[in-house]
Amino acid sequence: MKILVACEESQAVTIELRRLGHEAYSCDIIPCSGGHPEWHIMQDVIPLINGRCKFKTMDGKEHEITSKWDLLICHPPCTYLSNAGARHLWKGHKLNEERYQKGLEAKAFFEILWKADCDRVVVENPVPSRIYELPPYTQTVQPHDYYGKEHPYTKKTCLWERGVKPLVPVEPVQPIATWCPSGSYSHKHQDKHRGMFTKDRAKNRAKTFPGIAKAMAEQWAGDIRED
Repeated sequence: MKILVACEESQAVTIELRRLGHEAYSCDIIPCSGGHPEWHIMQDVIPLINGRCKFKTMDGKEHEITSKWDLLICHPPCTYLSNAGARHLWKGHKLNEERYQKGLEAKAFFEILWKADCDRVVVENPVPSRIYELPPYTQTVQPHDYYGKEHPYTKKTCLWERGVKPLVPVEPVQPIATWCPSGSYSHKHQDKHRGMFTKDRAKNRAKTFPGIAKAMAEQWAGDIRED
């Protein structure tokens, strides 16, 4: 399959897709940190999402996709859409117009990705703020439910899925901690569940856990390597 992973600098999903034999590319406006510049496109992703395009990877090699992508997996920025940041919209009981407008811009970007000309589209984001009225998500996933032994944490993530089946848990475990609590994190949890990160929360919320990335590749694309 020819697969584009949009807004992914970590290359977590791309690496898993490549491991299974697929022609997958990550795309972001910043350099990749996953160690594979030969698979990374550093540019605005919008001109690429419908396929039928030419592009250059960071190693300087030129590529061409002559049809639609077989699968599009998207991780658009969530800073202004996430419910975790919604409290900043109403400081002093007054709408923060600048932040609201940035949220509307983020929503427009989300919708462009979601409506791409591709038969299989997935968009990943945290639980969104209701004020932006995003379409209903298909399911939520937790890192401890997908090969969770190495990352037994909670970090609720929503998936909007079109043309693919919802992910099914693989080797789930009981969580031992919250990965990255929000500022309004409930006090009902014990100290050991306070969270792995209380600083740099935005950066750590954006993390794609390897177990979820592996499940995405296996369940949505499959292993096509020759024996």
